[in-house]
Amino acid sequence: MASLYTQQSRNVMRTWVLMTVFLVLIIAIGFIFSQYYGNSAILYVAVAFSFAMNIGAYWFSDKVAIASVGAHPADDVQYIELHRIVENLAITAGLPKPRVYIIEDSQPNAFATGRDKEHAVIAVTTGLLAVMERSELEGVIAHELAHVGNRDILVMTVVVVLVGIISVLANTAIHMSHFGGGDRNRNNNPLILIAFVASIILAPLAAQLIQLAVSRKREFLADASGALLTRYPDGLASALQKISSYRSPMARASTATAHLFISNPFGAHPAGAWVSKLFSTHPPVEERIAALRGMDV
Repeated sequence: MASLYTQQSRNVMRTWVLMTVFLVLIIAIGFIFSQYYGNSAILYVAVAFSFAMNIGAYWFSDKVAIASVGAHPADDVQYIELHRIVENLAITAGLPKPRVYIIEDSQPNAFATGRDKEHAVIAVTTGLLAVMERSELEGVIAHELAHVGNRDILVMTVVVVLVGIISVLANTAIHMSHFGGGDRNRNNNPLILIAFVASIILAPLAAQLIQLAVSRKREFLADASGALLTRYPDGLASALQKISSYRSPMARASTATAHLFISNPFGAHPAGAWVSKLFSTHPPVEERIAALRGMDV
């Protein structure tokens, strides 16, 4: 039976494979568009844009995520207990202490971001601090530190950026079609036309499904890693139970950053909303809790 550490190595390898698939998909879409419109510059622009966005995501992902949710630095005095928990768990995990931010929102939630462990950020909502007992808060912080230690924070940000690029390319093609751009240069080959239409329809869906697969697998891994860090799986399990019971969405919830949070920032899904659950960036909380309570640490 594979150990947790073996699974970590496998997930890292799968991540790089998925990133390669994304890049190939982007290049393929750019090629199809360039053939359809008879303009090779589209391919060059698509490839250049994808690399430029990857570089930007590497250097500025933490700033973008923090700004998008309106987080601010946690005051050392006002939030001294939070700082102590983060510092103690970071030392236990062998990680530098991440910067700590506060999100003024009543929904209990948290996320980690940054390009590496030396530039990591952990942000928690005021709602989380209000409802969590110490052991539960430690479980949540340990989960986020696991994302840092497992290098999820960079990988998941890059995947989101690549998904965004694919969506931009598809939307651009739709707008060009509506306005009839390049009619005289269009390739009338039926195979090219079929490929063009298929890329518009299927590429965003394929990108979303890959994004869901990456983020869901990593949530389970971060849960397990966090439980090993605290040696108390029930703390995180209890925290997830409380978080999942909160149905109101965050005031600044966004699909761009939803996968970063420990739980869906759009609130708990109503009973029977199976479509929403299918396309959620997080695995069912019941499965996560069951896995944690079945752990032997």
